Amino acid sequence: MSVLGQKQPTRLFDAPGPKARARQRVYSALATFLAIGVAAFVYLGFNDTWDEVAAAPGQLFSADIWRIDEAGQWSAEKWNPFLDPEIWSDMVLPGMMNTLHAALVAAVLAIVFGIVFGVGRLSDHWWIRALCGAVVEFFRSIPLLILIFFTLAAPLAANQLLGIPFGTFQVDPLTAVIVGLTLYNGSVLAEVFRAGINAVPKGQAEAAYSLGMNKTQVMGFILIPQAVTSMMPAIVAQLVVLLKDSALGYIVAFPELLRGFSLIGTRFNNVIPAAIVCATIYIIINISLSRLAMWLERRNAQRGKPTPAAATAPGGPDAGPGDTAAAAEAEPPESGEPVKRRH
Repeated sequence: MSVLGQKQPTRLFDAPGPKARARQRVYSALATFLAIGVAAFVYLGFNDTWDEVAAAPGQLFSADIWRIDEAGQWSAEKWNPFLDPEIWSDMVLPGMMNTLHAALVAAVLAIVFGIVFGVGRLSDHWWIRALCGAVVEFFRSIPLLILIFFTLAAPLAANQLLGIPFGTFQVDPLTAVIVGLTLYNGSVLAEVFRAGINAVPKGQAEAAYSLGMNKTQVMGFILIPQAVTSMMPAIVAQLVVLLKDSALGYIVAFPELLRGFSLIGTRFNNVIPAAIVCATIYIIINISLSRLAMWLERRNAQRGKPTPAAATAPGGPDAGPGDTAAAAEAEPPESGEPVKRRH
């Protein structure tokens, strides 16, 4: 907003004219009508009254159709289990703790993985750049679920490839989930860190070299701290993705949050209420992390340090933190031009 209270033109698209605004209002009305129709269909379906509407469409506007059907998923009986403290202490909270445990360990390991391989892609030695680039591109290209399955199958692979007897070592579901999350999200973070280091003005490194610092010191004390600070919103945004991906542990019987609610839905035949409560918890956790990313971005802006998202994302200064990671993946900077030391 300008000082005169008028909206400033956005840089993402041209301001619509009168005809375009009229079309937008029509499309908005149609979309709203369609959304209401879908919501009504879902409500009546899980209320077990849709069959009555299908048999006699005229009853759609009858108040009796919209009553709470005691046999449907919206009845109070289906929600009562969530008022029992034992359900939360025995099933919900343990699942939530397992989810947070896996996400926290994987987040720490993914950040370390990202820094090591992001810096490795900027090495002065071509073979280190090639090796780190191959590792990052390999794990970015494999679906996360396959990485989890491959980790679980490690004992079988070790037996068939190396002759290691079965039972020598085991891979539990928690380890498989953490390894999969670390490798996939760490490879994405490696590109984020590389983009952040390349976004640091070259004069910073040149000034450090002029003071007699070697490349390890320049990287550790000058470039990485500035890159982490400026890329923090993108890093937090990727950690939100990591937390959501932890739900894939359900596939390998890892007792995380989604699996806990699945058991509740099966035991009490209240799948829809369980799904709604589970989704609400995930939304609260992810919104909290997203707010943290927005706060970090605003703090950087207040310090006069525009994030690389503003400088490099296709959307320009209006781009959000998530766009930075996307831009880093879609258009990685000129790989790996190492910072040249001045002699």
